[in-house]
Amino acid sequence: MIQPVELADFFTVFFSAAMVILFGALYALLFAYSRVKSVPRLMHLAYSAYAGLFVSVLVLGDAANLFQNTFWTFIVVLMLVGYLLAPHGIWHLCTRTHEHEHEDESEVQARNFFQQP
Repeated sequence: MIQPVELADFFTVFFSAAMVILFGALYALLFAYSRVKSVPRLMHLAYSAYAGLFVSVLVLGDAANLFQNTFWTFIVVLMLVGYLLAPHGIWHLCTRTHEHEHEDESEVQARNFFQQP
């Protein structure tokens, strides 16, 4: 059973939860922009945002008494690892899915080039 959040920790939980959302969105945005626009220096900022997310999750978990229960500790760790690795997996999935489209487009262009009168 999880201990309820004490009233004194309400603002800590509120602001750390807000920071989890903001840092998570910033990490995803910077990661995607860095990959799409090929700007590797933004990847460092993305990982800095992830570090902020990591600290915010630890503060939230501590204030919300989540680390007193093994199940919730496992969920927090799983979320942190998943949120770190998911953008990489999604990026590779997208690039592998669309790499054959360029091959198909070049074949169509080559066929059209030879079929013109």
